[in-house]
Amino acid sequence: MTSTAQRQELQNKIWKIANEVRGSVDGWDFKQFVLGTLFYRFISENFTNYMEGGDESIDYEQLSEDVITKEIKDDAIKTKGYFIYPNQLFANVAKTANTNPNLNTDLKAIFDSIESSANGYPSEPDIKGLFADFDTTSTRLGNTVENKNSRLAAVIKGVEELKFGNFEDNQIDLFGDAYEFLISNYAANAGKSGGEFFTPQHVSKLIAQLAMHKQEKVNKIYDPAAGSGSLLLQAKKHFDNHIIEDGFFGQEVNHTTYNLARMNMFLHNINYDKFNIALGDTLRDPHFGDEKPFDAIVSNPPYSINWIGSDDPTLINDDRFAPAGVLAPKSKADFAFVLHALSYLSGKGRAAIVCFPGIFYRGGAEQKIRKYLIDNNFVETIISLAPNLFFGTSIAVTILVLSKHKTENKTQFIDASGEDFFKKVTNNNVLEDKHIAKIVELFDSKSDVAHVAVSIDNAKIAENDYNLSVSSYVEAKDTREKFDIAELNNQISKTVEKIDMLRTDIDKIIKEIEG
Repeated sequence: MTSTAQRQELQNKIWKIANEVRGSVDGWDFKQFVLGTLFYRFISENFTNYMEGGDESIDYEQLSEDVITKEIKDDAIKTKGYFIYPNQLFANVAKTANTNPNLNTDLKAIFDSIESSANGYPSEPDIKGLFADFDTTSTRLGNTVENKNSRLAAVIKGVEELKFGNFEDNQIDLFGDAYEFLISNYAANAGKSGGEFFTPQHVSKLIAQLAMHKQEKVNKIYDPAAGSGSLLLQAKKHFDNHIIEDGFFGQEVNHTTYNLARMNMFLHNINYDKFNIALGDTLRDPHFGDEKPFDAIVSNPPYSINWIGSDDPTLINDDRFAPAGVLAPKSKADFAFVLHALSYLSGKGRAAIVCFPGIFYRGGAEQKIRKYLIDNNFVETIISLAPNLFFGTSIAVTILVLSKHKTENKTQFIDASGEDFFKKVTNNNVLEDKHIAKIVELFDSKSDVAHVAVSIDNAKIAENDYNLSVSSYVEAKDTREKFDIAELNNQISKTVEKIDMLRTDIDKIIKEIEG
């Protein structure tokens, strides 16, 4: 079976399991149990693979706990970040899942044990609370212990049946793909709330390529509004053949989504010492100040949310916002995220940020921030995309690319909203690889292309009140039908002659009738 066919079969099966097992429970509420079970199986097999070390004489699943020394456990935790005893492995729990009357409490004890195994080790912050949303006592699973165990067993047995093949060959890719497929489907079905934590893969791919364009290596990659980690993971895929020196960094305010992001890192084989996802409000409680600057920043921050803004008088003196001399409006935090990203950006790197279009033309504080960005030549490119690319919104969003190493005092504008830049599908439009390549090529060349791309002197932008809307600079193609005026006049003249002749004939007929 081809890898594509294998993936398709796997995705069909896992979505079927997710829907059949949840019963009357809302899919959005039930997602933690399916995603958590998939993650539990992954780390169990990953850990087993590590403990066996390719030695066919070792069967870790069957190993007695007595032979595991303190040194073995200590070494495993330092390497993998956690420890799982043989009897705690997914495979062993799955064997008795249908008949275990204590399944829900046993699972809770196992998850607690896996998390606590990292206590006191460098991996503790990356492991702590990973299973917090996999609540085996939740009433969402049922009102009685029997109901809970029945549904948990159904999920476990369903995930057990999924065929991932040999772990060493393809397990990581397939596990990661299955996880992202599930998250994507849950996001699509959840509408607006789903779009808040998941950036579709095709858009993520474009953003990652823009942020890391022509960088042979980056020190580290950062997403200040990480969601489930989809943007960071696209950066990883894009950089498989490059060097990422210090790994992946992100911050997420929603606790459940923060856990999804950390699981997502593990599922894509990014070890605990190569990622650092923090929980908290990026604007009010920013992490990783000691880690900056970053060579690549990718982000899809929430659109036009409220934030404390000027109600906190200390923020105007914050290193991130002080250079602009003004704070983003309290009802629209968009530019607060932009300025935050800019302050974390290195002198050789780029930030690619998905933005709500309104911030590029509105007045007031937002206009002043645009003035700061343009006057200091920080804006490399602004790209308007097609509508309906994201879950839960049909808005045609804009990508803002920031850079601190521009050589020309110009800003590039690209209109990628035309039908040459996306594929129409039933629910959402999609950027295919050819569309992404076309946009990146325009970005790279900085060439002017009629009705698509143009580079404008910053002085002209200043004259235009720092309006940064793409439509203000890229002239739309005139798709109206063109007419030959001379030919049209000739046809009208002939028509008028015919009408006059008809009137003359009608007048004659009337006179004959009256006479």
